[in-house]
Amino acid sequence: MESMNALVVGLLLIALTILFSLRRRRNLAPGPYPFPIIGNMLQLGTKPHQSFAQLSKKYGPLMSIHLGSLYTVIVSSPEMAKEILQKHGQVFSGRTIAQAVHACDHDKISMGFLPVSNTWRDMRKICKEQMFSHHSLEGSQGLRQQKLLQLLDYAQKCCETGRAVDIREASFITTLNLMSATMFSTQATEFESKSTQEFKEIIEGVATIVGVANFGDYFPILKPFDLQGIKRKADGYFGRLLKLIEGYLNERLESRKSNPNAPRKNDFLETVVDILEANEYKLSVDHLTHLMLDLFVGGSETNTTSLEWTMSELVNNPDKMAKLKQELKSVVGERKLVDESEMPRLPYLQAVIKESLRIHPPGPLLLPRKAETDQEVNGYLIPKGTQILFNVWAMGRDPSIWKDPESFEPERFLNQNIDFKGQDFELIPFGSGRRICPGMPLANRILHMATATMVHNFDWKLEQGTDEADAKGELFGLAVRRAVPLRIIPLQP
Repeated sequence: MESMNALVVGLLLIALTILFSLRRRRNLAPGPYPFPIIGNMLQLGTKPHQSFAQLSKKYGPLMSIHLGSLYTVIVSSPEMAKEILQKHGQVFSGRTIAQAVHACDHDKISMGFLPVSNTWRDMRKICKEQMFSHHSLEGSQGLRQQKLLQLLDYAQKCCETGRAVDIREASFITTLNLMSATMFSTQATEFESKSTQEFKEIIEGVATIVGVANFGDYFPILKPFDLQGIKRKADGYFGRLLKLIEGYLNERLESRKSNPNAPRKNDFLETVVDILEANEYKLSVDHLTHLMLDLFVGGSETNTTSLEWTMSELVNNPDKMAKLKQELKSVVGERKLVDESEMPRLPYLQAVIKESLRIHPPGPLLLPRKAETDQEVNGYLIPKGTQILFNVWAMGRDPSIWKDPESFEPERFLNQNIDFKGQDFELIPFGSGRRICPGMPLANRILHMATATMVHNFDWKLEQGTDEADAKGELFGLAVRRAVPLRIIPLQP
């Protein structure tokens, strides 16, 4: 009874705080009026990126809402994104951290959620100069090509038997193996293998639980109760994945000790062992295992989602598919695989990936930022502690930025010098500024090479009975997936 009374009192205090702040701060960004206690939560729906886009049409590109007691500003224009991420990047370098991320103390160790500090800078430096450097990625290209050949073998079997390929499943297995090969020189799973389900459960579990709407995040007084069991489930998923990563690391450390003259492997794990042995950085084993968890989950989930959307758009736009096939044939010829060094000679492939990321950014709201101090933006006060969400999904479909934005038109990028690497704010699927996604160089290679492999070697048709409307439905989470998995049949060209 006492805890219930405390809960009621707490909720009333939250409501009074919201009302008081509304009266006290009259120069906050405009937005819909919040209900007592719950704020604007009822206006989110199951697809908040779409709800925010509609609300922003009324209230503008810098809009404020209340998610329970969490005051939030939604950014939905390139101009506002540039001012916040570039001009005031230091002020908005913090993170609001979901309760799920507290699993296994991930929030205290992860580069993605640590405050900007010397530890954070060391981890970013390792990613930029060692893990994702051009030299490092060139060295691991052979590992990725092996995994793409496995994708080809599986698609060939489906082609011979007339079976449809579940592109989400195939993309997941291929992406997981590409990530695992690049990071650990191992194969995480196989096509048509029971072990796939275990990996899928763990990776999707981590990605899903982090994206679940948690009342504890919106009403801090509820956090200790974990009413939805989110923290408990997150501890389980994070713990299982960390155990796998630690196993790979311990095995490599033992191998280095027992056979110090063994040939080096061209993977991230070799870099991690070098860092630990050199003790150049003040980083613990935990920092590096949690870093690999971030890269593994982030890379697997976003690349899987993006590959499925890309193939979905190409299959539903056969003229674009034909144009891409022709470009690939002119450069690759009779070879099965594209060499990563050939990418500059494939401008239409690059345009296809950009267009897919424009319409279907894997993280529609990016990872949230937090204001470290009070800051005025565009004449409005953004108070310290405010959560900032960037609606890149809305920016990608804004008719004032893009002509005919709902259409899949890769050609729009052929005569424009626009890229997704953080400098062109109308297209920032990986974020921008000091917290831009560190794994973008690897994702860039995976998305281009996997798409090229599937398009170059087969023709594709939708499985019979597939509804065209399936290509539009979205399922919101850490990454926005197709609501209905894409199933297409490979044919010999």
